[in-house]
Amino acid sequence: MKKGFSKFSTAEAIAILVGMIIGAGILGIPYVVAQAGLFWGLVNIIGIGLIVLLIYLYFGEVILRTKGKHQLPGYASIYLGKTGKILMMISMLLVQYGALIAYMFGEGEVLSFILLGSVNLSSHLIFSVVFLVLMATLIFFGIKTLGKEELFGLGAIIAIVIVIAIYFLPQAQISNFMSSNPILIFRFLFPYGAILFAYLGFAALPEMNEIIKNKRKMKKALIIGSLIPIVIYLLFTITVIGIDTPEIATLALGRFVSLFALFTMFTSFLAVGVAQKEIFWYDMKFKHFTSWFFTIIPVLIITMLIIFFGLIDFIGIISYAGAIGGGIAGILIVLMAIKAKKLGQRKPEYTVRINWLIAFLLILLFVLGIAYQFLF
Repeated sequence: MKKGFSKFSTAEAIAILVGMIIGAGILGIPYVVAQAGLFWGLVNIIGIGLIVLLIYLYFGEVILRTKGKHQLPGYASIYLGKTGKILMMISMLLVQYGALIAYMFGEGEVLSFILLGSVNLSSHLIFSVVFLVLMATLIFFGIKTLGKEELFGLGAIIAIVIVIAIYFLPQAQISNFMSSNPILIFRFLFPYGAILFAYLGFAALPEMNEIIKNKRKMKKALIIGSLIPIVIYLLFTITVIGIDTPEIATLALGRFVSLFALFTMFTSFLAVGVAQKEIFWYDMKFKHFTSWFFTIIPVLIITMLIIFFGLIDFIGIISYAGAIGGGIAGILIVLMAIKAKKLGQRKPEYTVRINWLIAFLLILLFVLGIAYQFLF
């Protein structure tokens, strides 16, 4: 009985990680890959996915070396001090606000396309606000999808992507896979921020640790939960590029398939929104209403300004959030992993090798990614 329960809890943990990772990011990947050229785009999907997998393994080891329940800022405080905690808080706010803004922005477009067949300024604004009102209500009352519910969501996502590929790949145009853009380094790096954003799910790891009863299964859950998005992103990207490459991928595949975008952004907004509220509520000691207010209102104001004045597009939102917020978090997790090996409070159920050369290369990658986002 215990063995079966352990397997089930591991499956739940995998589903939580995949559910946290796959959200609005998947909808932007085909566009950025097309801009860089299919070959270099696919290299980005695989390469960044494997790098993030390594970062997840490092963070998982940090969690297992530490007693008590914490979130990212808490672990940063233990191993990197007050400065580390502040920087981690900033990175989480950047990633999570960026995600919530992207979801609200994207849902407005998708709802307008599904219900009206086109997208204009007024419909984009109205549907974005309607979506946020619904999500704000759910987040206020603490409704979220975790555990067994995420197993259904994971199965649905995999099934939908497979069905989309089977139906649309035979219709793909070979010419769409050919890029006329010169292969230059800045084209190679163009997808970096958006793809990194699409892999971010750090907040899921503490929840995974709570669910998994046999801690030896943590490493396996992290590997499987990280590899599934890589496969899904590759399949989805090749399919969409073969048809067309708008900024929000499913708009190229028709109204019915756009329901996939609706589903992924709905579930991800719920998970990220609750996590954001809990940072204010639990970590910053705000009252419940204040935490909810600072989770929802900034998203409402910033998204409406973006839509109304055309300040930035969907790809820009997720690229900046991924490169900057994700880059800072990645750097801090690498530093935490080094410190935890020396200062850890318990023996972990698994270890991953790290030295200063590996740490330097990973940090350099994240720094270059941040710099590129600002420069280009």
